[in-house]
Amino acid sequence: MDRIDEESQTPAPPVTFTGRKTLVAAAVAVVLIAGALLIRPARTGDDARPPGPSERAASAVGMGAPAAAVDVSALVADREKWVAQHADDDASWAVLGSAYIEQGRRTADSGWYPKAEKALKRSLEVRPAEKGNFDAMTGMGALANARRDFGTARKWGELVRAQAPKRWTAYPVLVDAYTGLGDYKGAQKAMELLLELRPGLAAHVRASQVYRDRGWREDAVVSMEEAAGAAKAPAEKAYALFRLGELSWERGDAAEALRQYEGALRTDPAQAEALGGRARALAALGRSGEAVRDYRLALGRTPMPQLARELGELLESLGRAQEARVPYDMIGSLAARDGQNGVDDDVVLGLYEADHGDPAAAVRRLSEEWLRHKSVQVADALGWALHQAGEDAAALEYAKKATEQGLRSADFSYHRAMIERGLGDVAAARRHLQETARTNPHFSPLRGPLAKEALTVIGQPPPGGPEHLQPVTPWVEPELPKPNPKPKPKAAQEPKASQEPKASPSPSAR
Repeated sequence: MDRIDEESQTPAPPVTFTGRKTLVAAAVAVVLIAGALLIRPARTGDDARPPGPSERAASAVGMGAPAAAVDVSALVADREKWVAQHADDDASWAVLGSAYIEQGRRTADSGWYPKAEKALKRSLEVRPAEKGNFDAMTGMGALANARRDFGTARKWGELVRAQAPKRWTAYPVLVDAYTGLGDYKGAQKAMELLLELRPGLAAHVRASQVYRDRGWREDAVVSMEEAAGAAKAPAEKAYALFRLGELSWERGDAAEALRQYEGALRTDPAQAEALGGRARALAALGRSGEAVRDYRLALGRTPMPQLARELGELLESLGRAQEARVPYDMIGSLAARDGQNGVDDDVVLGLYEADHGDPAAAVRRLSEEWLRHKSVQVADALGWALHQAGEDAAALEYAKKATEQGLRSADFSYHRAMIERGLGDVAAARRHLQETARTNPHFSPLRGPLAKEALTVIGQPPPGGPEHLQPVTPWVEPELPKPNPKPKPKAAQEPKASQEPKASPSPSAR
């Protein structure tokens, strides 16, 4: 035992490597590394370099999030080059189609949508929907929403959900589709499932949209702030700030809206939607020259019919009717271009025709749109067109559909007030004009002053309230009947043990 203890305390001799031992050790290391690679091959995430532009765009498109313009362009070029040599790669065709959709959204150029449809259909040819080509099916749904063909978008979204209920990418498509169709309960259910499956930017953006449509302003703002917090790229952050600016604008806070729009532009200078929003806010704040400049810049980057209509009405309100003809003429040409590419601009066109063109044509156009999409936007536009065409009784029914859902819109309130005024319902018109002023007094450079003027003309209700509001005779307290409580039943008394029962009378005594 003593010898063992001594040996245990003796330090081990140092290890020395000869040339032969070194070669053996190196060979063993190579074998171990090779075996590890066979067990776990190298992955994309193993590369320490940051992702390139096309990789960033592909990731954003796959997550249903906005992507930077340069990244989308890089992704399009990369996938186009790839599918030219690999025509049977269904996944790459689906990614290319989704990139075309994002390019069309960012540039407001509907010419990208036919290319997206072609790429997505090619993906479905290589791998049909029956075999689970979910990326292409989701892309087809997103394309239909971009074209405002919400019925088709719902079909694609429900097809994905039927085959893969846990696939979260179907639910943003369904939220947008059900909202466009006017099925707000369906949109809310899809949004709640999306939040359960994948809380993040796409889910919070849709939640804010659903809450806004219900009139829950505070919830809409909180959800969009959560979306901004979940953003991982400047383009995503800028989009969330733009939407926060829209929420501020709708509640009449032009200064806060301007701050959000400018924050979006600082984050992503290519965010043209925020440029149009800034123009709207500047006009409300009395900075008309800057507003006209921003509108023209926005139209140069993203030529949209709605922006052209807003610029025309701003110029008209400034007494520059001749200049206003230029953006007004753009509305028809842009709508014609979009129509050729499958995009539905009937709501914008109908409102323009109702105010500046042929109201009867607007009624026909919007009546057909109502058969397809029963959203509050279509109901409001159709009601206003009917009013401008002199059909106030029918117009009121659609104005009610637009305002009773919950969405707080100064445009909707103003339209309903003017319809009620045309029907002679002064009290209801006054109430909705006051609601217009509370919601957003600067909602339109043309109709905002008209709303103030109408409220001044209607005036306040006469003093004293309605006739016979007070009783004509003194009030006398009525004589109420007194309560008549029922007597309580008496408890049956048991005969006492000491008391003998009385004898029955004899027959002679009876």
